[in-house]
Amino acid sequence: MNERWAVAPAEGGGALLVPLTRAGRPASGVRHEPDLAEAVRSRPEVTRWVWRSTAEIYPRLLAAGVRVPRCYDIEDAEILLLGHAGRSGEPRSAAAGYARLHHLPVPPDPPQRAAEPGSQSSLFEPQPVHLPFDALLQVYEDQVRRHDEAEHPGRMRLLTGAESAGMLVAAEMNRAGLPWRADVHRSVLDELLGERYAGGGDPRRMAELADQVSEAFGRRVRPELPADVIKAFASAGIRIRSTRRWELEGIDHPAVAPLVAYKKLYRILTAHGWSWLQDWVRDGRFRPEYLPGGTVTGRWVTNGGGALQIPKVIRRAVVADEGWRLVVADADQMEPRVLAAISRDPGLMEVAGQPGDLYKAVSDRAFAGDREAAKLAVLGAVYGQTSGDGLKNLAAMRRRFPRAVSYVDDAAQAGEEGRLVRTWLGRTCPPAAGADDDFGEAGIPQEPDEGPRGEGESAPGRQGRAGHPGQASRDDRARGRFTRNFVVQGSAADWALLMLAALRQALHASGARAELVFFQHDEVIVHCPVDETEAVTDAIREAGELAGRIAFGESPVRFPFTVAAVRCYADAK
Repeated sequence: MNERWAVAPAEGGGALLVPLTRAGRPASGVRHEPDLAEAVRSRPEVTRWVWRSTAEIYPRLLAAGVRVPRCYDIEDAEILLLGHAGRSGEPRSAAAGYARLHHLPVPPDPPQRAAEPGSQSSLFEPQPVHLPFDALLQVYEDQVRRHDEAEHPGRMRLLTGAESAGMLVAAEMNRAGLPWRADVHRSVLDELLGERYAGGGDPRRMAELADQVSEAFGRRVRPELPADVIKAFASAGIRIRSTRRWELEGIDHPAVAPLVAYKKLYRILTAHGWSWLQDWVRDGRFRPEYLPGGTVTGRWVTNGGGALQIPKVIRRAVVADEGWRLVVADADQMEPRVLAAISRDPGLMEVAGQPGDLYKAVSDRAFAGDREAAKLAVLGAVYGQTSGDGLKNLAAMRRRFPRAVSYVDDAAQAGEEGRLVRTWLGRTCPPAAGADDDFGEAGIPQEPDEGPRGEGESAPGRQGRAGHPGQASRDDRARGRFTRNFVVQGSAADWALLMLAALRQALHASGARAELVFFQHDEVIVHCPVDETEAVTDAIREAGELAGRIAFGESPVRFPFTVAAVRCYADAK
């Protein structure tokens, strides 16, 4: 009995299958069977299916009522292995992997399919390159070898397995969908934006605010156009660089209040307004396309739909089915706990192993009970904040938790020097990655843009050194700030994958009707019958602790969750 089989759709229909050895080689001859779903369904003894792409095969299996316990996604593994070798950004398709293996011209990756309703691919975009099944098997065997040659082979195999599990979760969540009440959503929009006028234009409340902005400037101003707003302020003798809220709120002008209010409503209208509702909600469910590992750090994004940026007021539309509940779980202070686990700092591990507020525990040990100073110090260590009191707080953090601060200092120095920097499990920061990848100004974390996966995209190239010998250039310092956080945020993303995998397995093994329906960074939502909420809550907490032990080994560090079982998502926080 073999626990690992490779499978691929056969040309002309059916499926090609073969059992695999531990070394990744075929254990017998290739078999052709007439139906893909039935071929998988009839082999419950297989514990891991190896295939080219989860997105290619798993939705077809789910549509036929077939779920698999585990998989190995060859193309996703190729991304991770290329990154580990310092070759991020090279084509990641199985066909590209085969071409590299045999020193052939490497074909470009096909474009990311747009999930926006009604969008179509260009006739001239590159199409997927067909790869025969025996060639796919060669790519897999080569990947097994490359895992064995990794810096930490066991961790790297764990990372690849965890991300493949994330692909299964993403496909299952897309099929399940997030419960969404369209009638409630419309009521919220009517309440916030006012009624819509025939013929288009801003709804009533936004039109009123736009008129107030224009009245304050003494001329017609279009508040949705930043250039028009900047010009209007300049005419009033006020210079601004942007129309961001933090900059506007520092200005003493009667246009500011209605302008800020308009911008807030404008974001709701454009991101989650009536058009969004019509496009994205079907049969009481919102089904975004999740892209696991969609950012350099391993955090997820979605291909359209704005699932990871649902405003709190719009969450009122996320309502469980009758007789069901949403179990909403947030990981408590996840990144500081991850820092404790990966740095092995004894003091910080002790703090992270206690129940309750981690920042309060840090403050009691190093900041005379000043929780805010302790929080700034911990976040300053992770994000490299040294302005204001940051330097003083960081010095206190360094004295009390030296190994934790040294760990992120070393990552920052490696980043400045252009070296490869890895998460605990082996996800690798591209050499060209800098502060623009997941962070905004001064390294403050930002929500990742939604879109196709692209390791290193939007990253400034490494420009070398400037100034005196040994002095890092601005780009080098930016990369250092990024890699300082990368080792923590990326390791946290790896932990989250393992948590999802453990929770998925627990829910399926229990025979519960509960379904994973949402995930972002440190938050997970399970939709379940009322009588399963207690079991689901226990499963989430157990999955978090199990993920910590699997990822980081035995340590005092705990990974608790704040959990709420609610009818409406907005009531969870």
